[in-house]
Amino acid sequence: MDLLLLAVVGVIAIALLFDFSNGFHDAANSVATVVATKVMPASWAVGFSAAANFAAFFFVGTAVADTVAKVVHPGTEGVAVVFAALVAAIGWNYATWFVGLPSSSSHAVIGGLVGAGIAAGGTGAVNWTTVGRTAAAIVASPAVALAVAALATVLVAGLQRLTGWADDAGPFKGLQLVSAAAVSFGHGANDAQKTMGVIAALLAGSGYLTVGADGTVPVPTWVALAAYGAIALGTVWGGWRIIETMGLRITTLSASTGAAANIGATTAIFGATQLGIPISTTHAAGSSIAGAGLGSRRRVDLRVLGGMAVAWVVTLPSTAAVGWLVYRLTQLAAPWDVLSVGTLLLALGAWIVWAMWHAEGARELETELATTPDAILDRPLT
Repeated sequence: MDLLLLAVVGVIAIALLFDFSNGFHDAANSVATVVATKVMPASWAVGFSAAANFAAFFFVGTAVADTVAKVVHPGTEGVAVVFAALVAAIGWNYATWFVGLPSSSSHAVIGGLVGAGIAAGGTGAVNWTTVGRTAAAIVASPAVALAVAALATVLVAGLQRLTGWADDAGPFKGLQLVSAAAVSFGHGANDAQKTMGVIAALLAGSGYLTVGADGTVPVPTWVALAAYGAIALGTVWGGWRIIETMGLRITTLSASTGAAANIGATTAIFGATQLGIPISTTHAAGSSIAGAGLGSRRRVDLRVLGGMAVAWVVTLPSTAAVGWLVYRLTQLAAPWDVLSVGTLLLALGAWIVWAMWHAEGARELETELATTPDAILDRPLT
């Protein structure tokens, strides 16, 4: 086995680690509402979500993967560029998860690709049209999700007046389960494709995959299966601190408003996936929960939304800077390249193991659910 192939295999493993982190980091997008409203136990919800994540493999194409694969032009994308982008994205995912801050895994990996691509080939190495569409989605997808969720909440309230159903009536719980499955399906459909696109770009840049005559980067079936499997496993593991933030810290949800929030998120996610745009499912889900709170005239914690908004704005430039730095480390003269990159990986790996070992679990979250909603909203941010 030659050194190039060994390097490619190693970076594919890192890409699947990113996909795993995407699964647990963004699990909150799919299950926060059903957990917060106690429609489903926390420990069951992640398995339910993971199954819907993986189901997308059988129904969804690869338009988003092709978009991600083209962030950096094929002539520049190689092992070092993809490696640097993934290290930046993984570091960002674990750091924001550790503090319970919902942020975008999608924008993290795209930012990493931009920074590493610039370091490798200058600004001309980046497909700025693709980056521009992604940046525009930072504004568009939350706005769409919030507006649709607020409207859906008003419509649900009208339905309640006609039927006399309570907020937690059986039909609303059923609708919440169906809509949560749709959000999970959409999460898998949009987010797993980002890892597929990164791996496809790596294979194309290394000469193991041929780009189509029209510039389309094909995604092998084994890559798709691995990506959907990794994101589903990450979802099962569960990012409980972010689930707590999304489900309990933004606003108080009921089955009816939880279903409305899921409808808003699904609308934004499915629309973007159909257009081949890699959006942040976290942005869509968080905004839709806020929209449901506003539509039902319930208290919305602006401190939490403000922190999320800051994270959304700084994700792209922060991961781009880290991606640029890591790529430059790979270009140092021997043996400093191996020493610096090896030290970085050991430090990051040790911190990840420590953080996951000390992570909040489903039991701690279920204890939080026994606390009154207003007490949770009043608690200082940590």
